[in-house]
Amino acid sequence: MLAQFFTSFKTACEKGQLIKCTLSKPTGAVPEGLKNIYLRPVVLKAGPRIAWTFRYQTRDEVKNFTADESVQHLEARLGTQFLNADLFSIEMDASLSISQKGKAIFSQKKPSHTAPADTRHDRQKQRLLDPAAPWLHALGITNKTGQVLPSSQDKWRQINKYLEIIDSLLRAHPLPTDAEIADMGSGKGYLTFALYDFLRHQLGLQVRVTGIELRQKLVDFCNKTAREAGFEGLQFVAQDITDYQPARLDILIALHACDTATDLALAKGIHARAGIVVAAPCCHKQIRRDMQASNELAPILQHGILEERQAEIVTDGIRALLLEANGYKTKVFEFISTEHTAKNVMITAIGSSGSEIDIRQRAEALDKVAALKAGFGVQEHFLEGLL
Repeated sequence: MLAQFFTSFKTACEKGQLIKCTLSKPTGAVPEGLKNIYLRPVVLKAGPRIAWTFRYQTRDEVKNFTADESVQHLEARLGTQFLNADLFSIEMDASLSISQKGKAIFSQKKPSHTAPADTRHDRQKQRLLDPAAPWLHALGITNKTGQVLPSSQDKWRQINKYLEIIDSLLRAHPLPTDAEIADMGSGKGYLTFALYDFLRHQLGLQVRVTGIELRQKLVDFCNKTAREAGFEGLQFVAQDITDYQPARLDILIALHACDTATDLALAKGIHARAGIVVAAPCCHKQIRRDMQASNELAPILQHGILEERQAEIVTDGIRALLLEANGYKTKVFEFISTEHTAKNVMITAIGSSGSEIDIRQRAEALDKVAALKAGFGVQEHFLEGLL
């Protein structure tokens, strides 16, 4: 049955009839976070290829292979990493299902697609945000006709990648229709506006989003822009994060809040039991000031740049562990290339559905925090004190 599926795939490629192929039902053998794989034909300068899109929880990775290479990858992954495969071609639709014991069932039926696949490699990517949105022009990202300005291309990529991450988090942890969201350290509000627009107009949620920003001038500008856009559920307040006391919080966001301001925001989210926490830290000063490594890394940390980078890793690593100690499932990753922004590390956390925190998980996480502090000579992480 497996051989029949591989033959059908290779034949569809050779005849130019392949529309797409998907691998699903991952096993424990897949790389962490990989949910499924999507294949489609493309035409490159080097000739016809099969584009493999590896869909992870928070990102997509694309690799291009020849038809023969693709068959080899299918043979290596089906039955080990994935138990289901669906093939769509102009000639037929075919499905392969593999049981836990390795028994394969192959089936086929009449094609659901009759038109050839779009093989353009650079075809328009589906966006989660309409570039013609008036607020994008008000914030200086697009011109009057809705075209992204050359100087704002990096910001536009960052906005769309951010929404992809939010969309992925919401699949794992859906929001209530009337969700309460706080964006702490919202600045000029690029991502705050994008989040509200996406949740309200793409997902149809009646959310309330509050942007918290110390600079009154920016708050006034953002509130004016929100009113002009008709965003009734979006408001900005001039307030210190410390003074913000939410009665309820479903999502806590802190993007590029400087140094311990990130910890203040994380503590607010944890205390409010926010279901989703999203942070992009920067300016990791507190740990670097205190760090006196006594472990095997001490010799290389005499170099300032290495000490700085290690301090960032320790700071964010302990943040992730403290979130886990408080019942969150946490990920730390690069959310956009350093080509577009140097502040590219993101921490995301999803809270457990129950109110009780796993005692064993908490103890293990706190033990790891204690070990890191001892190894790097850190007395206390700022977030640890807040909690």
